[in-house]
Amino acid sequence: MIVAGDQQLLKQVNRMALVRQLASTPGMSRAALAETVGLTKSTISLLVRELMEEGWLSESASLTTGALGRRATPLHIDGSRLALLGADLSISAARLVATNLLGEVLAEQVLPYAAPDDAASCIALMAAGLAALTASPALARRTVLGIGVGLHGVVDDATGMLRYAPHQGWRNVDVAGQLHAHFAGTPLAGLPLYIQNEANVAALGELEFAGESSADPLIYLSIGYGVGAGIIVDGRLLTGLYGFAGEVGHTILQQGGPRCSCGRHGCADALIGLRALMDTVYGKQQPATQEQLERLFTQAESGDEAAARAVEAAGRNMGVLLNNLWVAFDPMCIVIGGAALRLGERLIAPGRRVLDECAAATQLTAPTVRTPHFGNNGIAIGGAAMARHYLMRPFDGQGPARRNRARLDELPPALAASLQVWG
Repeated sequence: MIVAGDQQLLKQVNRMALVRQLASTPGMSRAALAETVGLTKSTISLLVRELMEEGWLSESASLTTGALGRRATPLHIDGSRLALLGADLSISAARLVATNLLGEVLAEQVLPYAAPDDAASCIALMAAGLAALTASPALARRTVLGIGVGLHGVVDDATGMLRYAPHQGWRNVDVAGQLHAHFAGTPLAGLPLYIQNEANVAALGELEFAGESSADPLIYLSIGYGVGAGIIVDGRLLTGLYGFAGEVGHTILQQGGPRCSCGRHGCADALIGLRALMDTVYGKQQPATQEQLERLFTQAESGDEAAARAVEAAGRNMGVLLNNLWVAFDPMCIVIGGAALRLGERLIAPGRRVLDECAAATQLTAPTVRTPHFGNNGIAIGGAAMARHYLMRPFDGQGPARRNRARLDELPPALAASLQVWG
């Protein structure tokens, strides 16, 4: 609840309400904004002038309406003066982007890790790359507003702590603290920093930059070595009490199914994830390496019988998960992303068929299922989108609105232990 005396916060909330409105409905005039947002015309004029001076908004040629009086001047989000940074701290490399406020990529970089098992060196590499991006010619006359980072594991988004990244072997890594230390003395020092699980970040990218605000609720289903989901409801990320919402890789799809890394049987991770596919095709005694993953993609594309059979089965299991997500959240759209997209329709088509069969049985229309708009840079671009998302919602804090709730290290020991193995 806003405190009556906090005029600066109230003003910032009002400013960003205008920006959000123009992000969803470009071209509105000051008068239309006043009517829609519920502020006086004089207040709108003052706030718009400030936002234009700072680089958030711009105006285009006046519209001829045929009415008497001053012509309406359309307002838009300005893509020419401000910038956002996004990063994907993935399993083998850091992907970095700089975008404008409209999500258009200004600069990008991929930095392979020298030591993927060493979290500190990977974070340092990413921090140096982000600082270097600010010196690129594309950002020469732009002001960077904030930074968003996607992590492949269980994240305490209020503190920036990576609790567990199962496929990197990282535990209890203070990513936010290390980044702030590396940013000291650089142009990034003191900038707002937002950190989230990669599926949540990618979901925000689809919401903010892909024009999908009308596809709300929206679910981003990320399928890589494991399985996770980012869930958008009413324009906000659903994080849950402990930031653990969307860990659908550990929903049970098959009782008595393959053993999962969490110790249970039949989880989505153990039936759909790329690690599970490699175990099926090559045996669990084989190490899950990037080379082996590339081999799996090549064999699936060439029609190898064992690989094709495993991908088909994973696709059908994915269809069961799609149905469960549909029933649980009733989304307008489910976006399937992650490294498994390399398998293309070999994976997605069986999933769609299962979902369509479920829909036909209930005589309802299944949600749209599609692939992401941003390809390999989806998480990095989502990081920039996350920065914009929370900057435009100043009253939300860092989005989770969970700062006064229990942290993972304050949970009962048994529950905390179970969460540590999920990712």
